[in-house]
Amino acid sequence: MATVDPSLASLTPPPPTVPNVHLTLPRPHILLVTLSRPRALNAIPTPQHLAMAALWEWYDATPSLRCAILTGGDGRAFCAGADLKEWDQKQRGLVVRDEYTPEQRARYLAAGFGGLSNRHGKKPVLAAVNGLCFGGGMEMAVNCDLVIADGKRARFGLPEVKRGVVAVAGALPRVVRSVGLQRANELALLGRTDYTAQDMQAWGLVNFVVDEGRVVEEAIKVAEEMVNNSPDSVITSREGARLGWEPLGPREGTKTLEDGLYKKMDGAENMKEGLRSFVEKRSPVWKDSKL
Repeated sequence: MATVDPSLASLTPPPPTVPNVHLTLPRPHILLVTLSRPRALNAIPTPQHLAMAALWEWYDATPSLRCAILTGGDGRAFCAGADLKEWDQKQRGLVVRDEYTPEQRARYLAAGFGGLSNRHGKKPVLAAVNGLCFGGGMEMAVNCDLVIADGKRARFGLPEVKRGVVAVAGALPRVVRSVGLQRANELALLGRTDYTAQDMQAWGLVNFVVDEGRVVEEAIKVAEEMVNNSPDSVITSREGARLGWEPLGPREGTKTLEDGLYKKMDGAENMKEGLRSFVEKRSPVWKDSKL
């Protein structure tokens, strides 16, 4: 279910409707985007990605909005990543394998998971990580401009290798640039899901660690500090930082990965087994790689 704060609905044009998302305006110039699919730990299904991409485009085009915050509405999760039950159904041929037209597919690759993991954009987005931040959730967080995390509840990880899939939405090249090859490989190849906010702050992936239950409140304070600065200076400074961080790098690297090895493993027996084992709540039984 999607809900929109009345004060946002009065903007011209009003925000697009996004499933499983609540939109509010907690302070002037600040957009709060709250994922709300608690039964699935805020996992994002396929149709929602393009809707969220449209939301971030709307945010960039609305002059009165200067900073956005993404958080999870469920106390347990920021975002657990992709909807693996949906993914399993696609691999088994129970639903249409690719719901996107070629044009929509190109748009998804440009914007990424949640419309955010590959987003370049114009204005800053802060991640307020209130709980589990796994897979695609972490892929969104590492491409946000600042990350504020709950020191008690937040947990981070890229567990894709445990389910026969890959973090192919942009995180891998970005994490390498931020934390180095060995730590990036620790995340990507071990698939652990027990990294704390303090761990990720020590690695440089989290800016601020806050007391339990206060992550949105603190994120709003950080956003207020930002929106009190010159909007033009913030936009231009952000662009300069990103040009230094990803000079024609992560998005192109991600596309190369998806068009190469990932295309060979997509739909193969190990991916099907990993997703099926997740749905059936058992340990996967892998086959030797044929890549």
